[in-house]
Amino acid sequence: MADWLQIVLRTLASIVILFILTKVLGKRQISELSLFEYITGISIGNIAAYISLDLDNLWFLGIVSLVVWVSVSVLMEFWTLKSRRVRNVVDGRGTVLIRDGQLSKKELRKERITLDEFLEQLRQKDVYRVADVEFAVMESSGELNVQLKKEHQPLTPAMLGWTMSKESQPYSIIMDGHIIKEELAQAGHPEDWLKHQLKQNKLKLEDVFLAQLDSDGVITFQTNEGKTLPESSPSTPKERVWSLTGQLQEELRRLEQLSQSDKDRRTYQSALFHLNQGIDAMRLKKNTE
Repeated sequence: MADWLQIVLRTLASIVILFILTKVLGKRQISELSLFEYITGISIGNIAAYISLDLDNLWFLGIVSLVVWVSVSVLMEFWTLKSRRVRNVVDGRGTVLIRDGQLSKKELRKERITLDEFLEQLRQKDVYRVADVEFAVMESSGELNVQLKKEHQPLTPAMLGWTMSKESQPYSIIMDGHIIKEELAQAGHPEDWLKHQLKQNKLKLEDVFLAQLDSDGVITFQTNEGKTLPESSPSTPKERVWSLTGQLQEELRRLEQLSQSDKDRRTYQSALFHLNQGIDAMRLKKNTE
């Protein structure tokens, strides 16, 4: 057999073997690597190159070496799952660089990180002042995770005491001009309903690059030409006012139910009463216009 043909066949065999062994190693091997997994990845790559290009008669020993490396790696993963002490040695532990708002110069030197590198990683987290950070830890993977001080954290509905409705992930019901029947069935709609939606938006199935259905039942189409249908029109000031007053109504009702005393309850009831009077007046004015 010609050398070039032998190399082609052995390279293809190496690709297949590497694919199978990588599936055995699992997703961690292709995401964030521990030190041991990093060494394993480099070694497996070198052995695969040897299997592909070395023309001596002992190339098959490379496959044996690959199997040994993968077996040791899998056993090590099971060992780290069972033992925290082994996990700390093999995978390493996170290092706290900022605790209670205090930056540790000692821990920075221990991890051999300069201030410039540390500030760069903070900026990647959209943090530009060290004084805004309450807690920062460098994980064993090398990633920096940051917790801001309370006064610098963004507002969330939970901080305001709002109860938000549950939202599920959108269903991708059309991809590349093909109906994804499993997603459509999970969304609880038949194909006739989808075809009706396409007809309403004057679209053909083959013209749709992506169609998604959200938890509110709203469907959006992304066409092959880069258009989004239906086109969303910006809300008017009146629509925004109605939306905000509706939210305020719900919040006052919620606070009324959670009131600990009759005095507080009456205060919220009074505020809700006057708000409803104002809303009724706005509706009356709207109907007479």
